Amino acid sequence: QKMTRNKTSLAALLLLGLLGSVTAYNYLLVLPTGARSHYNVGSALAKGLAAAGHQVTLISPFPLKKPIQNINDVPVPNILKSMGGDIDNLLKKSEQPIIQQIVGFYNMGIRLTEVLLRDPIVEKLLNSNQTFDAVINEVFLNEAHFGLAEHFNAPLIGLGTFGAISWNTDMVGSPSPASYVPHALLKFSDHMSFVERVINLAFLSYEYLFMKFYYLPQQEQIFNKYFSNNKQDFYETRSNAALVLLNQHVSLSFPRPYSPNMIEVGGMHIQRNRQPLPKDIEEFIKGAKHGVIYFSMGSNLKSKNLPQVKRQALIDTFSKLKQRVLWKFEEPNLPGKPENVFISDWFPQDDILAHENVKLFITHGGLLSTTESIYHGKPFVGIPIFGDQFLNMARAEQNGYGKTVNYEDLTTERLLAAINKLLQEPQAIELVKDMSARYRDQPQLPLERAVYWVEHVTRHKGARYLRSASQDLNFVQYHNLDAMFVLYGGILFVVFCVLLLIRRAWGALQNLFLSRQTSKSKVKRN
Repeated sequence: QKMTRNKTSLAALLLLGLLGSVTAYNYLLVLPTGARSHYNVGSALAKGLAAAGHQVTLISPFPLKKPIQNINDVPVPNILKSMGGDIDNLLKKSEQPIIQQIVGFYNMGIRLTEVLLRDPIVEKLLNSNQTFDAVINEVFLNEAHFGLAEHFNAPLIGLGTFGAISWNTDMVGSPSPASYVPHALLKFSDHMSFVERVINLAFLSYEYLFMKFYYLPQQEQIFNKYFSNNKQDFYETRSNAALVLLNQHVSLSFPRPYSPNMIEVGGMHIQRNRQPLPKDIEEFIKGAKHGVIYFSMGSNLKSKNLPQVKRQALIDTFSKLKQRVLWKFEEPNLPGKPENVFISDWFPQDDILAHENVKLFITHGGLLSTTESIYHGKPFVGIPIFGDQFLNMARAEQNGYGKTVNYEDLTTERLLAAINKLLQEPQAIELVKDMSARYRDQPQLPLERAVYWVEHVTRHKGARYLRSASQDLNFVQYHNLDAMFVLYGGILFVVFCVLLLIRRAWGALQNLFLSRQTSKSKVKRN
């Protein structure tokens, strides 16, 4: 049964909730990141659980626009205040060396982790008699928050809004062989060259050491400060998740191994039924004789913050197109705006991409944006800035339905060439539609799958039977280094001893031969 069937995920979940209300659960869902895209994934899960009849306490930086039945909204706006500078300076930070970017990225996570825990409304919740059947935590540089699970005597469920990365794979022991699983911040495919495998291994090794000796100890300090009464220590908590929901799908990336309690639910935020567009947008799109191009740099990157030279490159590019352009621009006026451009600080992106007259998407390459574009069968040009955006665009280029224009190389000529290449390449449209068909061809909707697995581990008190034994092994044991040392060291020792014996035997034979030769020489002389 394909995902195109004529019913929405929420309607199906609501029916299940009505039929099974006697088994309704109470969940705590924590979304600590001040990025709207991350919130969209987590809030989709909250709405799905609520529609299924469960109670959800939702902690996030963004308040609900309107009350939703079964959701207790707990907004924490201090996160947005603390993260504001990080978001506003994304373009500047993208120009820094990659190592400096990573250190700043992790330091931001450490800061935001404590901002949430010391918020008065969260402190009040921690000191209350509230109980939950499971605690669902977004996994995004906030490991100290995992202590909420034991604090409320509930199983821990992780929500990986970023896709598969060591932050969430380590929670359930999913293996990530460096030989064919590239790091999420590198733009490699699963078929890496020798040089790429060396780079990947070096990057993974750096990340392992960085996290072990710099980042995780700081998260541990926060954990000990706020969860001093927990019986499990920080590292035990981190490796004892009952489930991780992953915002990814194999059809959108590449095959890789997962533990049985790591479940792909990529695209659960996508609206399956297109909603009517605002009248002015609908008329603008319908009136486009040659179609429409939609341009958005996502929820965190602001077009208004682009340097004038980059902004002008975009204006010049769009003015040369015969297509109309929807541009997500965060100010009411854009000096020099071409006649074929419609600007707004907000667009219903999902519904726009679903429109048959929208031909192309220009994006920053974020996971949610690329997933939506693939779902709706639209090729896209990517201008990646940070994080997994480079990897997402590398996959799109390798699969033939995307083109990358690096931000530092963004010029009218390069952007125009990438746009025309995709618009004039029938194969690109065919490839993205094939990808869309594969992605849609699932036995159940991603949101339905997510709700099922959350309910499953709740029913079975954490579903310990899914837990991998790898979670109880240290680095040496997991990689079998001690066993390899004994086995291969023993073999080498035996080989060494045999060679030593052969050498000594050979030396003895040589000495015997020489002594006989000497004896024969003496006899002849006599």
